[in-house]
Amino acid sequence: MSGRVVIIGAGMGGLASAVRLAAAGHEVTVIDKLAHVGGKARQIAVDAQPVDAGPTVFTLKDVFDEVFACAGERLEDHLLVRQASVLARHAWGPGEQLDLHADPRQSEQAIGEFAGAGAAHGYRAFRAEAARIYGILDNSMLRAGKVSWPLPLMWRIGLWRMGDLLAIRPYESLWKVLGEHFADQRLRQLFARYSTYCGSSPFATPATLMLIAHVESLGVWLIEGGMSALAEALRRVAQSKGAQFRLGQAVVQIDVEQGRARAVTLANGERIAADAVVVNADPAALGSGMLGEEAARAVPGMKSGQRSLSAMVWLAHARTRGFPLSRHNVFFSPDYAREFADIGAGRPPSDPSVYVCAQDRDATGQGEPAVRERLQVIVNAPANGDVCRYSPEERMRCTTAMMRSLERCGLELEDPLPHSLLTPNEFEDLSPSTGGAIYGRASHGWAASFLRQGTRTRIPGLYCAGGSTHPGAGVPMAALSGRLAAQQVMHDLASMKRFHPVAMPGGMSMRSAMTDGTG
Repeated sequence: MSGRVVIIGAGMGGLASAVRLAAAGHEVTVIDKLAHVGGKARQIAVDAQPVDAGPTVFTLKDVFDEVFACAGERLEDHLLVRQASVLARHAWGPGEQLDLHADPRQSEQAIGEFAGAGAAHGYRAFRAEAARIYGILDNSMLRAGKVSWPLPLMWRIGLWRMGDLLAIRPYESLWKVLGEHFADQRLRQLFARYSTYCGSSPFATPATLMLIAHVESLGVWLIEGGMSALAEALRRVAQSKGAQFRLGQAVVQIDVEQGRARAVTLANGERIAADAVVVNADPAALGSGMLGEEAARAVPGMKSGQRSLSAMVWLAHARTRGFPLSRHNVFFSPDYAREFADIGAGRPPSDPSVYVCAQDRDATGQGEPAVRERLQVIVNAPANGDVCRYSPEERMRCTTAMMRSLERCGLELEDPLPHSLLTPNEFEDLSPSTGGAIYGRASHGWAASFLRQGTRTRIPGLYCAGGSTHPGAGVPMAALSGRLAAQQVMHDLASMKRFHPVAMPGGMSMRSAMTDGTG
């Protein structure tokens, strides 16, 4: 049964849903308050240059290959994509520099030269454990619908594989388990940083998240034009299959009638009827009533203490000196525990680790610009953008602390720095009711991954997608959430046709057992 589907939010999850649903013959309308598609995957002009202001690391390319393929297209026909030979460059101080490579043998050799033969052996053991965890959870959890712990997950993994359930190490912290592999604290810090990919502290996340390092080792890809180019390509494909896009228009209410989502109302008063509504936004916005009081009961609320990290993000077009930048670079603080203690106390870290994406460089450090280059610089921060207003003085202090961290590792930025600064305030404005949390719920504690909002909600006909829902944060995970949402919508619309062959205007639809739970 084809149906009318409204998708609220043109982020990666919403776009992936739109492509699949439109390709399957459904009448799809995508609505976004922003004037562009991509959500957080956007560009902001600095010094008249477009600088990527959202996600920059592209992994699990096969997820997007499948999205394009379901519409009879090839990703390579729409985008110029090449695999990076250097995953990231890392630094702790003068002369302390380490690259991780696409070829794991090169990474092992580099680690051995950096920290000794014991460290290389530890890296081999770490790689094996991370790969095993990913192999256990890839199809049973990451690419499948939300599941509970432990018995439903055990059923998916296989009842005869009890050892695999224990092998994902949900009850031990990532920081602790990394200590088993790396005596050198710099390497422990390097691999702990992967917890920040989902906006969490390595001291509170389960060791299960070692799988993120394995995901990156499978390949990091560089997209000409950045993530916004990927979003635009998905929009074109969805439109070619009939999807309609209403950009620069805000949804103010999801209309619930007789217990089911039936339409959305725009800020201009227009009402768009729907057989299904997919919300590609942080569930916190839905639960707080941002889309209407009736729709607020669709999902459980989330306390501010459960939020993921926010960030201070400098978008710059500046001269650089000293350190040989690659595309992706991480400059570590000397005291990682203190850094996360500062964030836990509700303040930006005084001596932060800093991520720098040098957008005009290739992944080997070549292509150094002659004058200025485009940079995205990130420091982790608390998600307090709804209760704390960052003053000009606080912004200047954070900028000074960031530049001091870079200088300690040998990188000098032009001073004064031509830039635009995004704080938790700006991220709260972009995603209201989140405090500026970029990744939804923090992955703290063994149960966190099982508490993320799933595809289904408490209201039939209303579904969730996006990086704040299952299976988690990140560009490919958001796309997977979009796939899950599209599959559930199509399943439920087909069920409606089986059980309600005749649609009567004003009739009451029966509640499906498939939509009773919150998923």
